[in-house]
Amino acid sequence: MKSVLTLFVLSLALGSPARAAEVHVAKISGTIEGGVAAFVIRVMDEAESGGAAAVIFEIDTPGGALDAALDIRDAILYSDVKTIAFINPRAISAGALISLATDHIIMTEGGTIGAATAVDMQGNKASEKIISYFRNEMKATAEKTGRSSKLAEAMVDEDVDIEDLAPKGKLLTLTTEEAVEHGIAEHKIAEKNESEKLIAVLKYYDLVQASIIHQSTNWAEQAVRYLTHPYLASLLMTLGFLGLLFEIQSPGWGIGGSIGLICLGLFFGSHLLINLANWTEILIFLLGIALIFIDLFFVMGFGLLAIPGGLLILTSLFLSLMGRFELWTWDDISTVLTPLFMAIILTGVLGLLILRSLPDSRMWRRLVLDTEEKASEGYVAAPYSDLLGASGTAFTDLRPGGTGLFKNRRISVSTEGDYLAKDTPITVVEVEGSRVIVRQAEDT
Repeated sequence: MKSVLTLFVLSLALGSPARAAEVHVAKISGTIEGGVAAFVIRVMDEAESGGAAAVIFEIDTPGGALDAALDIRDAILYSDVKTIAFINPRAISAGALISLATDHIIMTEGGTIGAATAVDMQGNKASEKIISYFRNEMKATAEKTGRSSKLAEAMVDEDVDIEDLAPKGKLLTLTTEEAVEHGIAEHKIAEKNESEKLIAVLKYYDLVQASIIHQSTNWAEQAVRYLTHPYLASLLMTLGFLGLLFEIQSPGWGIGGSIGLICLGLFFGSHLLINLANWTEILIFLLGIALIFIDLFFVMGFGLLAIPGGLLILTSLFLSLMGRFELWTWDDISTVLTPLFMAIILTGVLGLLILRSLPDSRMWRRLVLDTEEKASEGYVAAPYSDLLGASGTAFTDLRPGGTGLFKNRRISVSTEGDYLAKDTPITVVEVEGSRVIVRQAEDT
């Protein structure tokens, strides 16, 4: 009986083929920015949750934002999934940091890695504070992945002297041959065809039999990349300011305020997703909005709370554009303030032009009823305004409402509260729209 049970279990095991290992392949190309960081973080999360055998990043980048590079570095470096950087053909600046964070580096023939000095938002060499910070990030990353920390430092700091590779005063950039020789990369891919290159990478790491999952940015990540672009971010800020400006100029709540909040929501939401903004900035922004609303609807006179509210909104926008506090420099602060002030100035100019020209536009006339009913055209404010002071008689008992007779015109009337019997002489003392007030006529 025991042998039969054993054969049954073996037959089940043999009849159920093992699930093929999964390998995720993702491209990191172009400028490194927040949208790329969001994409890489998602890829790593899916690989970990799905138990992937490895993640291969095909890298071809000249570098980019340090904030985004650090987010990518952390997502890769502290993952339990095996990661492979396939440099095809270059990993410069932030790309070098990302590559060093992976467990394995393999390079195509004629590739390069290095030149990772930090620059500010204007492309100038960053301050010593930022260079020191980035140098230590590169060093710590290389140490954790078992690579030369000195070579990593030399990619950032030109004062690090590497004999025969990067003399003092020159940043280190390694070719494929040099990277393999000095242990930064493990192997060189000689294949020319792109599909053959990937197969060669899989063969080298014994992953040919794996199920390949090609990852690409989804619509949300692509939208975030567009929304966080400096030009579009400035436009969102401008539209947000304009919407709030129009809302302040009009009573109640309308389309201007809704559009303003939507634009500012897109600004903060996109920056929140790529970790440029956090909930602190969101709360500061919401507090600013709340102060403006309280000032508009509950406080007499604009300014008591609205001005501090506006300053809080500007502060939240500034903090969202600056990113990580440890990377702040005076140059970056001035660079961020420029588009912020430009958005404010643009808001003022456009707001003034729109407020002056919009009432005369065809679109405005379609939205707003501006027809005047003039007395010269036969319109009157009240249909019985000519009865004021007229004398007549009560056609019915007035209790106090009833019907009055004025020169053969029967008009619904009302007394001031008194009861008047039928045929009592009356005089019109007040006309309010279609409401005619009468009282008993005085004896003459």
